[in-house]
Order: sequence, then structure tokens, then C-alpha cells
Amino acid sequence: MKVIKIGGGCLKDGPAAGKIIKLISKRGEGDVFVLSAFYGVTNILIAGIQKALENEDTIPSVISKLKSLHHTIIKSLIDDGNKRKQLSKDLSKIFQELERYYYGISFTREATPRMKDMIATYGERISAVILSKSLSSMGKQSCCLLPEDAGIITDGKFMDASAIMSKTSKNLTAALDSIITPQKIVFIPGFYGISESGDITTFGRGGSDYSAAVVAASINAEVLEIWKDTQGFMTADPDNIPHCKLIPKLTYEEAAELSYTGAGILHPRTVEPVKKAGISIAIKNTYNPDAKGSLITKNAHTANKIIKSVSYTADIAVLKIYASGIGARFGILSQITENLTSSGINIRSVVTSQTCISLLLSRKDIEMGHQSIKKIRPRPFEKSSIVTDVALVSIVGEGLQNNRGVAAKCFTAVSDANVNIEMISFGTSTAALYFLIHEDKLDTTINVLHDIFFD
Repeated sequence: MKVIKIGGGCLKDGPAAGKIIKLISKRGEGDVFVLSAFYGVTNILIAGIQKALENEDTIPSVISKLKSLHHTIIKSLIDDGNKRKQLSKDLSKIFQELERYYYGISFTREATPRMKDMIATYGERISAVILSKSLSSMGKQSCCLLPEDAGIITDGKFMDASAIMSKTSKNLTAALDSIITPQKIVFIPGFYGISESGDITTFGRGGSDYSAAVVAASINAEVLEIWKDTQGFMTADPDNIPHCKLIPKLTYEEAAELSYTGAGILHPRTVEPVKKAGISIAIKNTYNPDAKGSLITKNAHTANKIIKSVSYTADIAVLKIYASGIGARFGILSQITENLTSSGINIRSVVTSQTCISLLLSRKDIEMGHQSIKKIRPRPFEKSSIVTDVALVSIVGEGLQNNRGVAAKCFTAVSDANVNIEMISFGTSTAALYFLIHEDKLDTTINVLHDIFFD
């Protein structure tokens, strides 16, 4: 049995969804599909929360927009008018539930993490119902299995939950055993699970990839396929390097590192569950489904080609904290990191020296993080500052840290191109080397590195 994840990029509109339905009908029998919401729906749902807080009169327009978007897709998927009418009737109950949640937020003037997570999952719930009913209208056997009914158990952390694999595996195996047949196609909404206390909790934005990995590991699937509108992992971002090449095979560590630095193919946490279970991940292009794509597996290391890709993210900023001997003073780093994490801020990396602690944060979090540490009392540092005009570049390849000359080759090429390196970090992985540069030197850096390692 395969587990196949279909992302929102493949569900942009009715024609795109129709293409996916045809693919599933041809090759999906007996498999499990984990779905994202239709493209843009999660953004509408989340924006609706803020609108409900500000003015309840905006709620009908939010619901109307969601109905219109989904009904347009349904019209392109189901020809039978009676079946369309029945599906619309089923969806109206879901929209009524959602509307009640919005009015509850408006009445209480409070959007709790619990409520935010509940509302954010409706896109995946709706897409699973629509695709399942569309296939049924074609005479295929299909059904929708909600995570709460499947027993996908989480640790209860709102907006950034993790699955409890031991319990999820037992529950999900039993749930699928009771419904799966060689002909049946099962759809599971991605992005969320349920805590042991019964709360809906999401895996964070983009977490449907992680959901699919959890499902694959739980049932010991033969493979996890990720259906995308791209070929797979590339030697660089095609927007920067149009002649970049497909990476046919990657190790788990290489894929995780590329996801971390913004490759956009996988959610960074996707590798965790399947790596432990030894399940391969195959990236498939929906526009060319028979193409090989990228395969992520344990045995993908190639001794003759250490570097697999040059990657980067511009969604990065540096929070610098200064004090004499700060890097060696006991407890200061933990005090600062605890302050940031309690404010919901993810720390990408930390570099320390005797006089400065540099924390890499997402650019959208940098101002909040700066203000948050200023509230620490007594203040354990002398001054602080932020740097935003930077980009984080990485070269990725299993074993590069143990291969003499790779780092020197990288930094010599960058230096020869008159690019100043602001910070270097090997990190805990043996598969990546990171360094920080000024953002205006990004294109130059990526081109130089791709030339020396791939051209």
C-alpha cells in the first residue's frame, strides 16, 4: 500500500483538481491519499478569524467566498446535477459549523489557539470530502477518513503539534484495516490530528507533508509519494539557475537540510517519521507522472559527487545580543531562548562568541523577538540589535564535513566573487554547511557556487 500526499499547488482550481482526479482514478486503487486544502483556502480561513474579531458583519462574506470557491471546483469535477446537489448539501453542514465558530469568536472577542487550530483545518476537511465524492460519482470506491476518527494522536501542542507515533500507529492500522480493500481509495485530510484530551491540533503551516509521513510510518507503507507540480529536488532554485538539474537520489538528511533552507519541496519535518521506519519518499510531478522525480532513501550517498545542491533562504534575520563574556556566562543563553520560545518564536540557529550571541530568526519574527528579550528582568545583556538585509546560503551533501577541501572550495569561490561572509555554521548535521551573506549578493553567490560544484 502506498501513501500519497497531494499538495495545494496541485489543487489550484477546478481544472487542476480534475487532472488529479483522473490520475487517482487510474493509479490510486487500494492506496491512501493525504490531502492539503485547495489552494488559498487556509489563508482565507485564517484571515476570517481576524475579521470576525474586528466585525461580525464580515463573517457572511467570508463564508460566501469559501462556498463560491469550492462550488466552482465541484462544477468542474461532477457532471451529474443530482450528485452535485447532494455534495453541496453535505458541504453546507460543514460551512454552518465553520460559521458558528466565527460567530463564537466575534461574540467572545477572543481567538484562542484551540479555536484557531479548529478553524484552520476546515480546508483539508472540505477538500477530502470533495475529492472522495467526485471519485464516487465516477463509479470508484472511495471514502473520507478524518484524523479524529482514524486516531491520529498528537502531543496536544496547538499550531505546532507532533504525532504520538506508538498510539497513532495502533489506531490508524485498525481504522484502515476495517475499511480498505484492493479497489477502495481512502482520503485523509492532512495538517492536523487530535490530542488525547480531544482537542484538534495542527502540525503547523505546510504540515500536510508531515501528516502524510505520519500515516506512511504508522501503517508501514511501501513508499510515501509526494505529488507536486514540480520535478523534485534540484541542484539549485530554477528561478536563480534556469539550467539547474534534477537530483535523482537524496539521503534523508540531505532532503531535510534542503527543506530547512527553503527548497519548497517538503515540509522540514516530513523526514522524521519515515526515516525511523525506513520508508522511502518519492517526489512525483503531476504534469509528468511517469517521470522518475527525486527519491529520498537511506542509501543515496554518492562518493564521487559530494555536493547535491546549493540552497538558500532570504526569510532570515539576525538578533544580536551583546555583553562582556556573554558566551561563557552560565544560563544566559537558555534564559534568552526560553523567552523567545515562550513567545512562539522559532530559533533557526545560534552562534556564540565571548561578546555576542547571534540568533537566526525568521524575518517576520525579528521585531517581536527583539521586543520580547528587552522585557527580560533583570536584563542579562548590555545592548541588542537586529540585522535584516541578509540571506542564509547552504551547500548540501552527505559527508561534506568529513571531506577535506569542500568548505575551502566553497569559501574561496565566494571570496573571489567579492562576497563577504558574515557568519558560518556547520550545525549538527554532517550534510550541510551554512553561511550568512548580505542579501544583495545572493544571486552572485548562488551562481558562483553552482558553477564550481555542478558546471
